[in-house]
Amino acid sequence: MLPFLTAFSRPSFAGARVKARPEDFVVEELALYEPSGTGTHAYLWIEKRGQNTHDAVRRIAKVLGKRDRDAGVAGLKDAQAVTRQWISFEHVEPDKLARLDAAALGPGLQILHVSRHGNKLKMGHLKGNRFVIRLRFEAGAAPAGAANTARAVLSELQRRGVPNYYGEQRFGRGAGNVGLGRLLVQGDEAAFTQAFAASGNNPARARDGKFRNLLVNAFQAELFNQVLARRMPELGKFLPGDLALLHRNGAVFKIEDAAAAEKEQPRADAFELSPSGPLYGPKTPLAEGEPGRIEREVLAASGVSVEDFGRKEAERQPGARRALRIPLLEAPEVSEDAEGLVLKFALPSGAYATVVLRELLGDAQE
Repeated sequence: MLPFLTAFSRPSFAGARVKARPEDFVVEELALYEPSGTGTHAYLWIEKRGQNTHDAVRRIAKVLGKRDRDAGVAGLKDAQAVTRQWISFEHVEPDKLARLDAAALGPGLQILHVSRHGNKLKMGHLKGNRFVIRLRFEAGAAPAGAANTARAVLSELQRRGVPNYYGEQRFGRGAGNVGLGRLLVQGDEAAFTQAFAASGNNPARARDGKFRNLLVNAFQAELFNQVLARRMPELGKFLPGDLALLHRNGAVFKIEDAAAAEKEQPRADAFELSPSGPLYGPKTPLAEGEPGRIEREVLAASGVSVEDFGRKEAERQPGARRALRIPLLEAPEVSEDAEGLVLKFALPSGAYATVVLRELLGDAQE
């Protein structure tokens, strides 16, 4: 049970449904840069519905006569949604691009635009994502006052920042990935093998390095969420000993004392900087002072050390720092009609729209 940043009453949203239909959850990638229009790489602006990014890549690659791994993507998008994003392939003949029609691609996938660029699209090469989310209610229209409450919540998040919690998607069904990741970090391969067999996962994935990495990341994310929860609600306030993170490039530096905290606070208020928390690992610097005490207490309670994340069983995670809060990239909007409420907001890459929805709907999202 993680604390909320906002203190608004949520009863008016009881029974609100999210993703009742794919078109109720629209995600549009915000590119870090636009394709130049020239180069050897074809950039495809796609729209997909009811399928994940890997499936879309596989279908397009097959039509183009390419391998899945030839594709460049900046981010992975949900299946239960309508999403738009760039995908790149190098050395694609124009006549093959012309074949990318609905008949060739099949249902739920279309190419909206084609351009060119000089390099392959790389994972993480995106500014963020824009979300347009419809909340449906049993009565159709939203309850009285719901739209105003939604505007107030989003306005508060715009002013103070969104808690940078990892969403439940990170942890697997029933949060089972966290326990499996902990066993890998502890280096207990026998216990991991036994727990993995009982988890319902495909047994073949037990030795898959990428999947094991995902499990350890889930454990790291759980510990980060615990640190973040203990820093609520003043996520934008620097304390002596904090490690400040520069949003522009991820650089980190220490807030040495109270004078430094006071000096840097205006930059935090302008969302240039934010306090950060640890994704624990042997190369992760920990904060000092009160922030450092929290980080060390969470780690001690977990039963592992930072060095344990460097085990070969744990896929040798180096660790990192992550901002405790994130800004809304655009002014949020709320509208209402006979079918419910429509929310529009944008988040940086790596942030979870479900965390924004949680501030509005509470933990009982449908």
